Amino acid sequence: MASAFPHHPPVDYAPREQTNVVVNGTEPTDVLQILSSEAAQEILGAVRDEPRTASDIADTVDRSLQSVSYHLDRLCEADLIEPAETWYSEKGTEMTVYALATERLVVQFGDSTDRSV
Repeated sequence: MASAFPHHPPVDYAPREQTNVVVNGTEPTDVLQILSSEAAQEILGAVRDEPRTASDIADTVDRSLQSVSYHLDRLCEADLIEPAETWYSEKGTEMTVYALATERLVVQFGDSTDRSV
């Protein structure tokens, strides 16, 4: 029986070209701490080529949905991953589709106005 809800329609998203993280010693940044997690790195790798739902990511990285959801929340807070779309399961349940928020992450040491070579 065909579902009234599309299961996996195409996701139209465009990540930012670059995100800068400034490490200056006066204002802490959580991005590096979040990225130090092996699970977070696996999740970023899982959504690198195509957006996925939390359950798809959990299957891909072979981790529990609870663990993936925790890391997705942290990656979203760090603005590295973002909700890109909402899909519906065959039962009509909403599922958030996650995608990379940026193509490139640049870590800069010192004040962002420092341009010395």
